Amino acid sequence: MSALESDVHLLALKVMRLTRPALVAPGPIVNCDLRDLLQPFSNVQKKDKKSEVVGKPLTAGYILLLPQSFGNIYLGETFSCYICVHNCTAHSVESVTVKADLQSNTSRINLPINENCKSSVMLAPDETLDDVIRYEVKEIGTHILVCEVNYTSPAGFSQSLRKFFKFQVLKPLDVKTKFYNAEMDEIYLEAQIQNVTTGPFCLEKVELDISEHYTVTSLNTLPNGESVLTSKHMLQPNNSCQFLYCIKPKSTIARCSKVLRQFTNVGKLDIVWRSNLGEKGRLQTSQLQRLPFDYKDLCLEVLDAKNIIKIGSTFSFLCRVTNSSEHPMKLHIRLDTKLSTNSYTGSADFLLETIQPAERTEFSLSICPSNLGLIRVSPLLLVDTLQNRRYYFEEVVDVFVVDTDYYQDDVFFLNKLTEYENSQVLLRQKKVQLQVV
Repeated sequence: MSALESDVHLLALKVMRLTRPALVAPGPIVNCDLRDLLQPFSNVQKKDKKSEVVGKPLTAGYILLLPQSFGNIYLGETFSCYICVHNCTAHSVESVTVKADLQSNTSRINLPINENCKSSVMLAPDETLDDVIRYEVKEIGTHILVCEVNYTSPAGFSQSLRKFFKFQVLKPLDVKTKFYNAEMDEIYLEAQIQNVTTGPFCLEKVELDISEHYTVTSLNTLPNGESVLTSKHMLQPNNSCQFLYCIKPKSTIARCSKVLRQFTNVGKLDIVWRSNLGEKGRLQTSQLQRLPFDYKDLCLEVLDAKNIIKIGSTFSFLCRVTNSSEHPMKLHIRLDTKLSTNSYTGSADFLLETIQPAERTEFSLSICPSNLGLIRVSPLLLVDTLQNRRYYFEEVVDVFVVDTDYYQDDVFFLNKLTEYENSQVLLRQKKVQLQVV
């Protein structure tokens, strides 16, 4: 958008926003013979259409339309504009300087400009001083571009020319986050990103800039490296997609529940997108706060367990127990098969060494399944003999028991069943609770 020249000042100030053209669908074009009855109406339509070339109708599709106004801009995009100062008189103008500020609802930013425009220069008749300024907008709402030109007239008087250009900065994305606390120290973050602009764009990058106290694993790709999303993250207006991340505290703070409670910031989401003509935008969310863990005095993990075993064979799995309390524990481990509805045989009744606060130890358990199908090893009883406290753990581990001959014959079915059981057992072991932030 250009500013109108003023008759009062010796210099003319013009400002034009630099932006890519828009894609516009042209209207229908009617062609007919000169002898046709509809020919007069067709001529009227053609005369009203400025985008059509006489005698050469446009083909179907989109056409490029140059911007007709300053327009709107989305948060995270780069605002670019061209500033031009022109001496339209027959006299030289001295001490010409150019200044540009961007004023928002909360701040006023001095935009970087060329050194030639900052320093005092002399403009000869019909000479031009220009520059291109760029700034990444970081605030939503009304913005005003203030352009000021100072110069000295031939008579030696100081003159000032100032013009204002108003535009809106809109919200491009709607980001919603959900945290899932697993039974252990793992955290699952789901980020939902919605396109709230008027046109489609492509998500170029969505990453979690993790805090120094945590590690992150992206769960948005398949084992072969392909994305779990389709259409290369292309989002139409009002459409949304989800991203999932697994967050774990580092070993230096994972063992101490008191220290872990202090570090609630897990990181920021870094989002980069491009519009339909390649314009780049970038946003970073504020620090994401994880949900507080519901720390128990004792935590139990299953480290190594198979999903499918043969009936009659021994099933062994490794467990890890962590003392999250403030006092030492001496645990008595008991696995009672009387409460297992006769689905397996075997028992455990032994005593562990003393576990100090924030320490952990491992032990193994073994059973022999007696029934086919999915069996559940539970309950596991842990008794703290020092404090005389009892801890029950339900649904310790699940295993699918098959017949020996069937196991050897149908390998393909078992492979598919393994994939299914891996996902199901993982969900059961995590005991994920949905929490919405």
